[in-house]
Amino acid sequence: MQRIFSGVQPTGNLHLGNYLGAIRNWVRLQNDYECIFCMVDLHAITVWQEPDQLRSNTREVAAAMIASGVDPENNIIFNQSQVPQHAELAWIFNCVARLGWLDRMTQFKEKAGKDKERASVGLYAYPNLMAADILVYKATHVPVGEDQKQHLELCRDIAQKFNHDYEEDFFPIVEPLIFGEATRVMSLRDGTSKMSKSDASDASRINMTDDVDTITKKIRRARTDAEPLPMEVAGLKGRAEAANLVGIYAALNDSSSAQVLAEFGGQGFGVFKPALADLAVDKLATIQDEMRRLMADPAHVDGIIRSGAEKARAIAEPILREVHNKIGILQP
Repeated sequence: MQRIFSGVQPTGNLHLGNYLGAIRNWVRLQNDYECIFCMVDLHAITVWQEPDQLRSNTREVAAAMIASGVDPENNIIFNQSQVPQHAELAWIFNCVARLGWLDRMTQFKEKAGKDKERASVGLYAYPNLMAADILVYKATHVPVGEDQKQHLELCRDIAQKFNHDYEEDFFPIVEPLIFGEATRVMSLRDGTSKMSKSDASDASRINMTDDVDTITKKIRRARTDAEPLPMEVAGLKGRAEAANLVGIYAALNDSSSAQVLAEFGGQGFGVFKPALADLAVDKLATIQDEMRRLMADPAHVDGIIRSGAEKARAIAEPILREVHNKIGILQP
């Protein structure tokens, strides 16, 4: 069976974009692939994190995965730092990747901003750690959003260079899995910006822990334009906020934007937003209830994570030992 690796940063405010763009797709993949799902806490600390909050966030992400339907008995769920092979392979990849490759990474430029000299080395080099996350398990496929495709290309470049340098097809050339509607959910306040945990405005996102009234209020206040919804998808061009809400509805309803417009085309947002709010509340309610139950029993969640880490180490350790052998590291 082919192997999937995917991860999410435990940096708080897990939101609808994380669910639609990642976690829900993991649930759908788990019966067709061997799946390894990770809370990437080493990635999270490329910017400062409050320690107790990081621990709590890590549990919350694990709880969200399980509540959404990821089966911890048949899949591996763990936090990255419990498997030291990630960090060790990342150092080896630091010596394989070229500076020019990292200089082209647009996300570093976006996250570091104008004062990149004050950004951490980890923030600059974390695409190499991302490649290590994937390749330490010899994963064959990675579910990615459009904004992660560049990092996956770097992973492929690193694998190809390692294979070339050591004259063996050792690492697989990973393939992306890109999904349909709302794979990149945008901000409720700005349809040109991705829905983000780091956005200063809580109104920009629907958090997985938001209650019914909060979800309804955020959708009602989401930025739109004055025009009614078009009858066809082509009519959404240049209407970023409208396209975002239609995409969210389609993803939650397991339909397409065309089907949504066939139902709501010609109607205003005064009709569409309440329907979207009702749908979001309905789809998230069961997940939220189960998340609350799991978060009330942190020892149970920690046990699942600990067991997952043991399984992950059992896969990663012999692969890293092979890497050591290939590059000439003396082993006991």
